[in-house]
Amino acid sequence: MLYRFYLLSLVVLLAACSPKETNNEADQKSLSSTGKAKRETQADPPAKKDAPEGMVYIPGGTFAMGGKSDQADEDELPRHEVAVSPFFIDQTEVTNKQFAEFVKETGYKTIAERAIDWEAMAQQLPPNTPKPPDSVLQAGSLVFKATNGPVNLRDYSQWWAWTIGADWQHPEGPKSSIEGKEDHPVVHVSWDDAVEYAKWAGKRLPTEAEWEWASMGGLDDPKYPWGNLEAEQSFDKANFWQGFFPYKNTEEDGFYSTAPVKSFPANGYGLFDMAGNVWEWCQDKYHVSAYEQAKEQGKVTNPTGPRESFDPMEPYTPKHVIRGGSFLCNDSYCSGYRVARRMRSSKDSGFNHTGFRCVKDIK
Repeated sequence: MLYRFYLLSLVVLLAACSPKETNNEADQKSLSSTGKAKRETQADPPAKKDAPEGMVYIPGGTFAMGGKSDQADEDELPRHEVAVSPFFIDQTEVTNKQFAEFVKETGYKTIAERAIDWEAMAQQLPPNTPKPPDSVLQAGSLVFKATNGPVNLRDYSQWWAWTIGADWQHPEGPKSSIEGKEDHPVVHVSWDDAVEYAKWAGKRLPTEAEWEWASMGGLDDPKYPWGNLEAEQSFDKANFWQGFFPYKNTEEDGFYSTAPVKSFPANGYGLFDMAGNVWEWCQDKYHVSAYEQAKEQGKVTNPTGPRESFDPMEPYTPKHVIRGGSFLCNDSYCSGYRVARRMRSSKDSGFNHTGFRCVKDIK
């Protein structure tokens, strides 16, 4: 559960960004084996004209999925051939206004708003983990807090604060609200919460392959949704951290935390915030060796991810993939806005930099 990160002093918090690592020579060779993406060539198919309100038609195609720069982490490799069928995807991340409509109609309560079940949480923790004080076991979530200066970027507890009363309606804590932020992406939603919203909306979460394909915007193997212009020169392309993480954000992009959706240019498919703003949940389970498994299968059509989840950093905790980076990502630390960047989090976790968008099958 999201609470365990606080309870374990956030030592292995992975839903935030992680420091970039240099790939070895073998990884570099795998990065060089790129191929141009192949898209459907039919002109203006009927489905494109029939896209549901607020959604965009994405043509099917084949592409090389995985890391394509020296910033790629081990779990982004090896690159492998993937084909996806056409689908519809939300033009923007789900907003506070949209989520509020769902809650009003269904009475749904997010995990961050629910009482903590210690017995359920203990099942995801190492054996014999001691129970925390009852004063800690209250509904809440994790909120980013800037540090006073440079810190060890491997110690995530430096900038995440367990905040009782933080939830989607109170993104910074119990005294905050979403008033005036109706068009901001909803945050503090877990994978479970996102799935319930998607069902209500007659949609589903995107697969990791669908998400990466859509984020490329029709470009041939771009590094970012906007192309290949490096992030340090692209503060006008997406909402991410400029300056020195996690203590000084120069806000060259105009925002310190979340931004209203559509604040930055759309990619080639007309999708907004495929880089930055908030991380987005995907349907797939996370496995550190998923791409190695996929490579062995050869070209795969419409992959839905591994059957089992495994993260060596938290072997007892099932994870799902999150994509796209957030307002906290910075090139010196995260590079989460790369189209191939993968991160993960337990499906019942939520943070104030994590949201989602939905897709819909074309029948």
